[in-house]
Amino acid sequence: MHPLETYLQELRAVRSSGAAVKETSYYPALSNLLNEIGKTLKPKVKCIIHLQDTGAGIPDGGLFTEEQTRNDTSDLLAGAIPARGAVEAKGTVADAWRVAESKQVKDYWSRYRQVLVTNYRDFLLVGADAEGNRAVLETYRLARDEHEFWQKAAHPRAAADQQGESFEGFLKRVMLYQASLATPRDLAWFLASYAREAKFRIEAGELPALAGIRAAMEEALGLKFEGARGDHFFRSALIQTLFYGIFSAWVLWAKDHPPTDRKSRFEWGMAARYLRVPILRKLFHEVAEPGQLESMDLPEVLDWAGAALNRVDRASFFANFEEGHAVQYFYEPFLEAFDPELRKDLGVWYTPVEVVKYMVARVDAELRNTLGVTDGLADPNVFILDPCCGTGAYLVEVLRKIAETLRENGGDALAGHDLKEAALERVFGFEILPAPFVVAHLQLGLLLQSLGAPLSEARHERARVFLTNALTGWEPVKHPKQLMFREMEEEREAADHVKRDTPILVILGNPPYNSFAGIANMDEERGLSEAYRTTKAAPAPQGQGLNDLYVRFFRMADRRIVEKTGKGIVSFISNYSWLDGLSFTGMRERYLEVFDHIWIDCLNGDKYKTGKLTPEGKPDPSIFSTEFNREGIQVGTAITLLARTSPSAAPVQSSSGICGARTNGTAYWRMRWARAPPSTRRCDRPSPSGCRSRQPR
Repeated sequence: MHPLETYLQELRAVRSSGAAVKETSYYPALSNLLNEIGKTLKPKVKCIIHLQDTGAGIPDGGLFTEEQTRNDTSDLLAGAIPARGAVEAKGTVADAWRVAESKQVKDYWSRYRQVLVTNYRDFLLVGADAEGNRAVLETYRLARDEHEFWQKAAHPRAAADQQGESFEGFLKRVMLYQASLATPRDLAWFLASYAREAKFRIEAGELPALAGIRAAMEEALGLKFEGARGDHFFRSALIQTLFYGIFSAWVLWAKDHPPTDRKSRFEWGMAARYLRVPILRKLFHEVAEPGQLESMDLPEVLDWAGAALNRVDRASFFANFEEGHAVQYFYEPFLEAFDPELRKDLGVWYTPVEVVKYMVARVDAELRNTLGVTDGLADPNVFILDPCCGTGAYLVEVLRKIAETLRENGGDALAGHDLKEAALERVFGFEILPAPFVVAHLQLGLLLQSLGAPLSEARHERARVFLTNALTGWEPVKHPKQLMFREMEEEREAADHVKRDTPILVILGNPPYNSFAGIANMDEERGLSEAYRTTKAAPAPQGQGLNDLYVRFFRMADRRIVEKTGKGIVSFISNYSWLDGLSFTGMRERYLEVFDHIWIDCLNGDKYKTGKLTPEGKPDPSIFSTEFNREGIQVGTAITLLARTSPSAAPVQSSSGICGARTNGTAYWRMRWARAPPSTRRCDRPSPSGCRSRQPR
């Protein structure tokens, strides 16, 4: 049962007894509510009713952290004042705003610096504003008046379904408001909580003011937001864009205002100035336009978010905020707290940095060894694309690898210039979701700044990450539809230029595994897997596996490298079902025909085939397991590297070999197909017995 449902039930039971007094009889229900919410926090927060008089009178209650008490409420440390503030409650007929202005509350605030004022239906957090003066910081209203409140109390489950998540978020913020904001994870939770409140406020009504941007996004990205789930996705995407835009702007603002600058204050309204990419500025402007915000009742929530950013201990925060891994320290916990179900539906998983580094290093090595490109990724003729770049992890690592090679080549004097040239002309990313698109630009901008190659705002320089659908637009359209916003037209034209005119040599990344149920794709995208539905010698495909979204990304990369550039490398980490599934016979046959080398790193972790266990019965979790998601994804995964050495390469004869090895208790296999004569094929990892074993002819 949700704490709000329990709270309303208890209040109604007390009132129905006919024996209650208007204020104190309801204290237990309020205390139970606050304790139920407080026990979910770290450290836990406990409400204690009727405090000692420590010089400002006797508050109705106080909010204490776990370390302030030893074993029970009677063992309160002598002289302790509530670390998370006092509580002042009046009867349901009282005006909570007038109570907040009373001398009694002013005295409590002078002593405790934070007071939660309530009439059991309205909740006001009284604290200190930016100048240290007493102010109402946040409010929450369960009902407009006393009559409506008791009507809701008569139907507690319905009230909890409607307001429970939002109300719980408010009370958690109250109990955490005086806690230090020094780590990215703490800040991510606060901003996610405000984002949930913003989403709650816009979910109830229509958004006619945003119909234009919705239509423009659908047209530009080649998709449709369909039904209730599509509508939920669209609204969620808007809120994420708004909050990530504000966060990104704050990070860049903080670069200009060191922690010693205590007088400057960040205002969320200045965010557009720091979002240098035109499409980002336009998206943010359209969502944050004052008239639209007022209609959605959002300015108040954004003010709260801005206040939270100004409470951050910037010195401690940025000491913990590794700019190259902003996702790990902020994006992942934000999304987990904001909308975990949507995160799961979208398949948005943080790719472990070890995987990213490994894949980029392998690509760099095979460019040198297999394609004969001496400087690997640093070669000025190597064009790289991550078609599903998310928050930019692979692009960050590619630029790091390029910078490393430039240093090794002794080009310190020109390294910054060459690195920026690579970022502006050779390293590309496509992303379809606006929120990670914002974070990708933040990460890449910070990385280039840290490597001595900052982007110039005066010259309108930007990372070559584009908001686009990577699975459409590769072929010219006779009469492209004109988009509503000039910035979207420019974004589409720039992305299309990369798709149609750039000789991409490397495609790498972590494609999404499943389509989101609320998004309908265009025919061009759905038709990508048709090339894998027929075979020449292999059995015909069976089942529906080719409908998986990751297969379309493989086909897009296959077509780009084989049919356009004529040579190059594809490296994806993906669902490994294509390695042996009956649906993928045509896909496997195609790759054996058109690629000269195929390497597979099978990472196992499959709930359905192995139960996430090694043959010895030891745990074998997904490589995507993180502290925010211990279970990881449910399907097994594999890293695939495909290489084609020249446009005229002869088809590869179908042959394969498998050898097994174990690494840290995790099942690990590598399969390799190569054009070398069968007698010379050797496995490049030890067999379980430790010997080198020949692959079968």
